[in-house]
Amino acid sequence: MAVGKSLPRKDARVKVKGEAQYIFDLSFPDEQYLYVVRSPYAHALVKKIIVNDEKIKQLGAIVATAKDIPGKNIVHVILDDWPLLSEDIVRHVGEPVAIVVGRTAKITKEAASAVYVEYEKIPAVFDPDEAKGHPNIHIFGDNNIFSYWQQKKGDIEKGFDEADVIVEEQYRTPAQEHVYIEPQGCIAVPLGHDEMTIYGTMQCPFYVQRAVADVLGYPWSKVTIIQTTTGGAFGGKEDQPNQLASLVALGAYLTRKPVKYLLSREEDIENTSKRHPAIIRVKTGATKEGLLTAVQVEYLMNSGAYATLSSAVLYRGALHAVGPYRCLNVDVQAYAIATNLVPFGAFRGFGSPQVLFACEEQMDRVATRLGLDPIEFREKNLLHQGDTTTFGQVVDHSIGLSETLKQAKEKSNWLEKWRPAPSFQFVIEESKKGNYLWEGIGVSTIFYGVGLGSAGKQMSRTGSYVQLEPDGSVVFAVGTCELGQGMITVLSQIVASELGIDYSKVRMVPVDTSRVPDSGPTVASRATTFSGRALQNACQQIRSLMFEIIAPHLENDSSDLQIEGNYIISTSTEKKILVEDAIKIMYQERGQVAKAGWDVAPPTDYDNEKGQGNPYAAYAWCSNIVEVEVDVQTGTVQVKNIWAAHDVGRAINPQTAEGQIEGGSLQGMGYGRYEEIIFTPEGAVLSNNLGTYLVPTTKDTPKIHSIIIEEVWDEGPYGAKGFAEQPLMGIAPAITNAIYNAIGVRLSEIPATPERVWEAIQKKMKEGFE
Repeated sequence: MAVGKSLPRKDARVKVKGEAQYIFDLSFPDEQYLYVVRSPYAHALVKKIIVNDEKIKQLGAIVATAKDIPGKNIVHVILDDWPLLSEDIVRHVGEPVAIVVGRTAKITKEAASAVYVEYEKIPAVFDPDEAKGHPNIHIFGDNNIFSYWQQKKGDIEKGFDEADVIVEEQYRTPAQEHVYIEPQGCIAVPLGHDEMTIYGTMQCPFYVQRAVADVLGYPWSKVTIIQTTTGGAFGGKEDQPNQLASLVALGAYLTRKPVKYLLSREEDIENTSKRHPAIIRVKTGATKEGLLTAVQVEYLMNSGAYATLSSAVLYRGALHAVGPYRCLNVDVQAYAIATNLVPFGAFRGFGSPQVLFACEEQMDRVATRLGLDPIEFREKNLLHQGDTTTFGQVVDHSIGLSETLKQAKEKSNWLEKWRPAPSFQFVIEESKKGNYLWEGIGVSTIFYGVGLGSAGKQMSRTGSYVQLEPDGSVVFAVGTCELGQGMITVLSQIVASELGIDYSKVRMVPVDTSRVPDSGPTVASRATTFSGRALQNACQQIRSLMFEIIAPHLENDSSDLQIEGNYIISTSTEKKILVEDAIKIMYQERGQVAKAGWDVAPPTDYDNEKGQGNPYAAYAWCSNIVEVEVDVQTGTVQVKNIWAAHDVGRAINPQTAEGQIEGGSLQGMGYGRYEEIIFTPEGAVLSNNLGTYLVPTTKDTPKIHSIIIEEVWDEGPYGAKGFAEQPLMGIAPAITNAIYNAIGVRLSEIPATPERVWEAIQKKMKEGFE
């Protein structure tokens, strides 16, 4: 059986050898290039657009504005608030106002200078606290609130009355850029008068299909989306390709020629969606014995100028805000708020890293107040099988949380290394003697709801197609995308195991919306789980067809047959035949050799009015322990070790699972230590390249100890459950908790840059010595 083995990745060779075809490698005859004319202002009225037609004609280019859109001037994601081309008002720096199409990139850029836009600046707002309910600046509705979610349980005031210790704090988290290796890009190719094919680097082809069809006024059946080899996404290629593909589609519609739009790194960082910055206010109560009595959270998520995916991101954040703990009294109020910044969207973790940073910082602070080891405090409050979450769901299966904490604790030698943080005065006195380097260790425990959950259940369906070939090999198609995460490999292992075919003879065809039905998005760690289930469904149908034809050859009934290894075996007579040979017989006897599979996710529900429900069918669980070294003279923090223990259900490919843990942990370290989009006072992205937006490099990478826990989920393929977003989510608070353990200084804002740590040290010195 292929499942459970660390088999080589299907796409490794072509990528390592440079043979994979990315969007930047593709070209079409007579292709044109697109340039976007963008707003220089965060908030302004568009008074008029004047085009120098003579210059445009001389250059052989065309210009298009909102009036040239044949269908709807809307980029559909969830809410229809996002215009493709601004017509009357711009709401963020970089908002598209017009497009220019010409023979070369140089020509289109020159032609753009022939487009003059007259603006009238109006007041802008960039902070969600200020924007929420602003009396004069209305970006969305009359209160600038895109979405609202809550958790409600018990009596919050009673819970605080019962507490012996109460800790209250405000936290801030930054905008984070995805930094996928390959920037965004799309090519639109018109076919005849009323059909369009889009090639692009993306993770949700069916989103793009609808968006392009709406803009062009075409039936969905006339729009085909083909995903090209995609060099990373992390959520950034979920919503943004809807806009980019619609722009090139409009250009191709008007010119009747292929149109290409490939973003530079700077243009990508300046104009595409990122992780939502957030303000999180948390109040936590606990008894002197170390039991949580009340948790109150206010989560203000800065959504930027348009909603994109904010309501879905907020949903997940709101439901993860209290962490994987038992607590009888909870009040979580979460808001997605419109501001005049670039729209924010999906990013690995999807709204939960922000609140989990605050949650896990709070857990450490309460433990400190109680004089408890931070792990001991968590152990007293962890969810176990049969417990009820803070949002009212009984977790009764696949719960490896305690085991993740146990394994991380043991493998990191926590009991030998952890000691209460030194007094800050002691740290300063020692630093005066030249002892600047201090070591610390920190922990976080988190959880992750697998799949889209109840908020996205209308999209939680997945199609597949499996076909046997005459030589005994197999091809399959699914609607979820390979983004570098190893999906092709894992799904190939599932198909190989279901049909008894050698892994080397299984191939996935490129994702194409004309091949399979709408399979929902490649997000929420759902590819392995739900495309895997859809492929199992197709393979089970093919197996039944195969058994019917092969049964007479084995002199037995089809109900007596099963697949073991690469053979079909009769359980009663022990006769057997190679699956490859059985496939050849199926072709000889003109049997059906292909089937479509379909899967609908298990039922979920959530009542936002009550703040209670069963929002996810399963949960992944994780514990992280981080070791750091802090230089109190400079504020520099070196992350030395990360122990990351994850309950994944079943590791279809253990090596790929370890790769997800290592990559996600490093990305989480970037979020906690380095990465922060800086905006100008006028709302433009300032850190727009990899010289000013810092990410961890190979030299910064600590030793990452991956620990895989397998508490199988019965409804997952071979017990697997999605977890790929989880490795990022808990690293930041483990780092800041380790910094406190090293030098006795708390951080309420990330990333923990040298400047921020140094400022915290100076502030502590001032408070302590005045």
